[in-house]
Amino acid sequence: MSHDSQDEVPLAGNVAIGVVRVGDTIRRPAMPWSTSVDALLAHLHEVGFEEAPHALGYDKAGRQMISFAEGYVDPDPSDLDISRLVEVGQVIRRLHDASSSFTPRADAIWNVAITPDREDLICHHDLAPWNLVRTSSQLTFIDWDGAGPGSRLWDLAYAAHGFVPLSPGAPLSDEIAGQRLAALVEGYGLDQEERADLVDMLGQRIRSMYELLKRGHETGTEPWSRLWNEGHGTVWLADAVYVDDRRTTWTAALGITTDSSG
Repeated sequence: MSHDSQDEVPLAGNVAIGVVRVGDTIRRPAMPWSTSVDALLAHLHEVGFEEAPHALGYDKAGRQMISFAEGYVDPDPSDLDISRLVEVGQVIRRLHDASSSFTPRADAIWNVAITPDREDLICHHDLAPWNLVRTSSQLTFIDWDGAGPGSRLWDLAYAAHGFVPLSPGAPLSDEIAGQRLAALVEGYGLDQEERADLVDMLGQRIRSMYELLKRGHETGTEPWSRLWNEGHGTVWLADAVYVDDRRTTWTAALGITTDSSG
């Protein structure tokens, strides 16, 4: 049986529309940035990064085809213990290292919703539990539609928000949250200076999501306006305040030392 003759199963999401599963493939409407994403995914696999789906071309309806990743997705990261968070950090580091050797075409188009701090390499921009397919032996990041220029810490700070999670609504003590953040960072392999820079980045990155939703609400831009009306903006702002209020907690958890001799 060909892929195109199999049943289509709609896949729900906060942002994507028209995404379906057909057999062992994912189909999504082709967008101006789809070929750029295809090229990125092809490069990642060419250099040995296997924790991403494969780009499979386009179907008869002109839809982008991506390989389906077996496993489960859960926006709640509580199933990821300390050792698994170290693994998540390692996967993100391998992703960034693999992407750093990718040179996009001069006419590449990307779908980046928020202007990043820098544009050092092509990042995922939505590294979060809801985009991580888990099995006992494999972690696969999916939903690369928002990939584009960014920086390592910009991407990692967003991941920390979701995977710790860094939120007053999470059932975590500050100590446990710090331990989970440290596990992710240890897996990634940040040095002292980079750890300090990440602490500076956390609140900024989380607040950037609040600002995106706020602007979307003010201009009526979807899906951000809808998400604002559903209360997501309030949550992101509360998370930013929570993170900024605990800078000393994150600094201690990451073992950051300051030179007071000068």
